[in-house]
Amino acid sequence: MSKGLIICFCFLIPYRLWAQTPKDMLIAPASTVVKDTTGQRDLIGIFLKATHIHIKKPTRVEGKRVYYSLLPLSTSVPGGGNAIVTSTTAGFYLGDRKGTYLSTITFSPGFNLRGAFNFPVRANIWSPNNAWNYQVDTRFSIYPQYTWGLGAGQKEDSKMLIRYQYYRLYMSVYKRIRPYLLAGFGYDLDYHMNIRPGVDSLDLQKFSGYKYGTATNSSSFSGGPTLNLLIDTRNNSINPLPGAYFNLVYRANLKFLGSNTDWHSLYLDARKYIAFSKKGQNVLALWSYFWTTMGSNPPYLSLPAIGGEPYQRSGRGFYSGRYIGKSLFYAEAEYRRDITDDGLFGYVLFANFNSVTEPGTHQFAYIHPAAGPGLRIKFNKHSGSNIGIDFGVSKGYYSFYVNLGETF
Repeated sequence: MSKGLIICFCFLIPYRLWAQTPKDMLIAPASTVVKDTTGQRDLIGIFLKATHIHIKKPTRVEGKRVYYSLLPLSTSVPGGGNAIVTSTTAGFYLGDRKGTYLSTITFSPGFNLRGAFNFPVRANIWSPNNAWNYQVDTRFSIYPQYTWGLGAGQKEDSKMLIRYQYYRLYMSVYKRIRPYLLAGFGYDLDYHMNIRPGVDSLDLQKFSGYKYGTATNSSSFSGGPTLNLLIDTRNNSINPLPGAYFNLVYRANLKFLGSNTDWHSLYLDARKYIAFSKKGQNVLALWSYFWTTMGSNPPYLSLPAIGGEPYQRSGRGFYSGRYIGKSLFYAEAEYRRDITDDGLFGYVLFANFNSVTEPGTHQFAYIHPAAGPGLRIKFNKHSGSNIGIDFGVSKGYYSFYVNLGETF
């Protein structure tokens, strides 16, 4: 599998998206059908009915209604212990729902009593009539992780725990060129501080065989402008309806802007949602991305890694960061179906695979598959948010995943 073939495939995807039938996706934003939630149930409504709490509906003001979802949960921390995580999502419209996509703000702080914490905030804001789109992803974390080194030939028990502090700031702004098509620019920053092995006697540089951003107690800084292209026919990113998505981000990390070295990256992300019925959830969702670095040598912790893409949702069934290389290809398919007619319960079946380039040959030599089932519980029918409980398994690893909203 060559990088050139993958890049060509990803560049052809947008043309395929635009070639769909008008009934499927080329509908002017102003005529987009708003989903009817009559007869649907969610956990919020069940709770209000059971507790006999009556909330007076506010006077409807277009663009002012906010739909909240809140989910507390626990997750394990590499190196031992557990962390408490609270995921909160706010969805709202800044314009007429028939011509404006749902804007979202997600806040998912997590912490434990051993000093590990993660403080992320993500915003995806659509102005009225989708004229502008603003995206922000900022986080600060002190969170250990395991690494297996570059490539994919290592055994499962050949791993090292590394610790560091991490600050991220991604900002981008898009201007609509035509319905569904937007272009823009941004700035991305990754700052990894006080990088060190979890055990003092070990050495990350020797373990990984990579000398950039791996010295003990070192830091790595990467920052620079981005050029972005976006095609998005989904009117709800929390629970995508039939449609498609394509995102291209070219990033230049430059020394004169503070980066340790001059290096570049290209990220291509394509998704397609195919509905098999007009009523209820009966959808096949497809996702693929290609992420590659170019130029000088990027810092180790900024290299493409499974689960490390901008949304950090890929790789169910794999430990996050299990595979890392200078280029990564990922593909996933998920079938989503309602269990109950009222939409309260549903299920998913998913399968994915990934491949990273090897350090010596720079070729994709291994393919790593994973699969699993999942349960969906409707939390807020107005925003479409679900509680997702998934079980993913791959060779030598398995895990449960709990999220608000769909994985992609």
